[in-house]
Amino acid sequence: MTSVEAVPTATSDDVSVADNLAAAAVSLARRFAAGATMWCMAPQWQSHGRHVAVEFVHPVIVGKRALPAVQLEGPDLVGALRLLSKPDDVLLVVSSATDPVARDALRRSEAWGLARIWLGAGPRPPTAAAEHIVWWEALDPEVAARSGDLVLLYHLLWELSHVVFEHPGLLAPDPVCTDDVCITCSDEGRVAEVTAVYGDGRADVLVGGRPAIVDASLVDAVPGDLLLVHAGVAVTLIDGPLGTNTEQP
Repeated sequence: MTSVEAVPTATSDDVSVADNLAAAAVSLARRFAAGATMWCMAPQWQSHGRHVAVEFVHPVIVGKRALPAVQLEGPDLVGALRLLSKPDDVLLVVSSATDPVARDALRRSEAWGLARIWLGAGPRPPTAAAEHIVWWEALDPEVAARSGDLVLLYHLLWELSHVVFEHPGLLAPDPVCTDDVCITCSDEGRVAEVTAVYGDGRADVLVGGRPAIVDASLVDAVPGDLLLVHAGVAVTLIDGPLGTNTEQP
């Protein structure tokens, strides 16, 4: 008879990882079902980027569908992502929370309309850094990258995504607001990327991957800047650690 003391119990980290993996898998499967491509990036450990892309494109289990996943490599990963991705695609990043390329890609891809999944280890990034953060907080990131712990995360993400495909009811997308003026959306701060600035204080921006014109008279913005936009007004520049602003509205 097994004693109670001998039965392993899940840690809070394990429970968090499981819950976050499940939520990420549902979101990812829904995006794939709607025609999305998943762009994979691992700036610190490029082999992980290749591995996760191959995992989804070339499933090893008979009967599982191949899913569109592309690994990004090269000297300008953020620029490549901006050029190649389209709104409603997915960005999957494997990195530590401190990698500057990963942080910039995740921050900008929100303005481009991508869903963001961040897998990693070590100190956890801010909650706002991505829609889905799946993290081994108790592990050193370099050790996790070499030991197979990060591989385990995206293997499980692949497997759970296919479980979602086996239950079509889970693939129904969340309702999308189609009103010209949505009270909820208009009262929400959104990340926008500036594409052009005009002398009258207006600016062309991308918000959720869609073009818009906002009042940028309160900020000193140039093309390429990221703004926090509220109700059609740019209230501050986003500049600093991911998830924080150096200026306050």
